[in-house]
Amino acid sequence: MIPHHIAQCRRALLPSRLFSSSSVSRHENPLGLPKRGAPPQMPRRGGPIEKRAIPNVRKVLVVASGKGGVGKSTVAVNLAFSLSDLRDPTTNTRLRVGILDLDIFGPSVPTLMGLHDSGEPELSEVGALRPLVNHGLPTMSMGYLLPRNPESDSTHDTPVVWRGLMVMKAVQQLLFDVDWSMGQKGAELDVLVVDMPPGTGDVPLTLGQLVKVDGALIVSTPQDVALADVRKGIAMLRKISVPVTGLLLNNSHYFCPTCAPSPPASSTTGHSPAHSTPQYLFGPPDRFRATATRLGIPVLAELPLVPGVSSAGDAGVPYGLVERGQREREDGLGGVRWVEGMAGVARGVWEAIGGEK
Repeated sequence: MIPHHIAQCRRALLPSRLFSSSSVSRHENPLGLPKRGAPPQMPRRGGPIEKRAIPNVRKVLVVASGKGGVGKSTVAVNLAFSLSDLRDPTTNTRLRVGILDLDIFGPSVPTLMGLHDSGEPELSEVGALRPLVNHGLPTMSMGYLLPRNPESDSTHDTPVVWRGLMVMKAVQQLLFDVDWSMGQKGAELDVLVVDMPPGTGDVPLTLGQLVKVDGALIVSTPQDVALADVRKGIAMLRKISVPVTGLLLNNSHYFCPTCAPSPPASSTTGHSPAHSTPQYLFGPPDRFRATATRLGIPVLAELPLVPGVSSAGDAGVPYGLVERGQREREDGLGGVRWVEGMAGVARGVWEAIGGEK
């Protein structure tokens, strides 16, 4: 254990960050990081810029949707946790997985990972942001970098009021100025899960033009209003040559854990027929499946609506970490199917992005 006074001295010797402190450099350096090497250039009319790998990251997996409110951030966090349960067949060690939250205006990862009151990340000796870690997963988010509101002493109600240029520069810094090696020489992530904001604007465009992305998981809900925006999001990703790995239908159906049971419980599931009959609260999945077929994209999972997933996220805990007995007691068959479905998605995307050697 490092003595407190020594730790304070070490922190004092590290580079510091000045969030938007200079009006002159604000547009070029919105996160206030110490100046490092030349940043990647944005594409100009003269031709495209060569895409780069993110430092210390083997594979980049994007979780996206054209529509907000479909559970994309919840899926991203739980997918990262499920991926970390997989093993690299060449080393038989668990995958090293990180989460990058690129939602500049509405970051959710700090809350979902239980890090919303964690304070600012430290900087490495070369001025890169060091990820904050919880549940064994390193994470980075705009939510960690916001100044505290002096009235509430919190960043929860601090808005980001930026125009497009500053947003694009901030995205560049989050992509290329984070030390995913965690200060360990030669260490790297096997997979970086990138939680994207909704829409087809500056953030996904910047990522797709600058970074070598290995795959994208598209999240939707059954409603037509969500599917319409999903189709637009897929079209944009294909336009910037981001491979779409698969589709995930969230809140597909609901298993009622308290409905009156019918005759004996099923011997295979342990749940009565009344408990195991899916209720399609937001409409049947037919249109979603037809969209996937028309676009030629595999459906990796149709996850049920599970109240425990939401309450666990509010508590900052991936649903897979909730004690199994509690999941089955409170969420019934839905909780079982949700965890199994997410594990299947993890295996599917890992294989699809070439993770298995």
